[in-house]
Amino acid sequence: MLQETPLRSVAAGVPGEGQRPHAARPFFFLSDLHLGEAIPHTVAAFEHFVRVTAEAADSVFILGDLFEYWVGDDMLAEPFVARIAALLHTLSERGIALYIMHGNRDFLLGKRFMKAAGAIWLPDPFVITAFGTRIALAHGDALCTADRGYQLFRHFARNRFAQMLFLAWPFQWRRRLAENMRSKSEHGRTRPMSIKYDVTPKAVAALFKASKTATIIHGHTHLPARHREPGGTRWVLPDWDLDHGGHRGGYLRIDAQGIRALPLE
Repeated sequence: MLQETPLRSVAAGVPGEGQRPHAARPFFFLSDLHLGEAIPHTVAAFEHFVRVTAEAADSVFILGDLFEYWVGDDMLAEPFVARIAALLHTLSERGIALYIMHGNRDFLLGKRFMKAAGAIWLPDPFVITAFGTRIALAHGDALCTADRGYQLFRHFARNRFAQMLFLAWPFQWRRRLAENMRSKSEHGRTRPMSIKYDVTPKAVAALFKASKTATIIHGHTHLPARHREPGGTRWVLPDWDLDHGGHRGGYLRIDAQGIRALPLE
């Protein structure tokens, strides 16, 4: 069982008093699903992951961008969103812990959603100890410090007062703004990836140092890989996309044998 400590870290992977009988089962990590009704094949793959693949897990960690956008927990009134929340809740019903971190698309996921999904919210970044290894978890957008415009927006968007003002808008206004931003994002899908939007060595080194870890797991960049950095190993989670002519997706599995990147079943 994962437990929070005053150091804002969690320890798990070793059976102990008070832990669930299957506490030595693996941990699964995924991110950047960008779920929405417009990508039915990706949604179907995620449903299979939750119902079948995750059955082997002790805990599932979703490190941001579960949804394509999130404009407030009143989205739970929508049938598609309610369906995804109910699906996620089946994890806790089966004794599988679910942890969700905010991404750059769904940082407004709130307490109502977490309760509906049976999930525990994780701050970004967060440190866990899994099977004897200390690991820093992050969505990844805060590491893209070369994009100064986005970092200014991120700082503003995470402000509670700014969020309260936005959530006070009528729901349709919020949705329209999100749809406009999504359209611009889709328009730029085919553009070459700029180094400006990737993580910077300085930010990665700072996270290694601050977290006192030699392993980082994050998503956001959609550039899945295992990187050997001066401070340790950095794993980048894949985005999921089975609706635009390819087959992208996968997850990390951590168990007593180590960390492995696995494809979708």
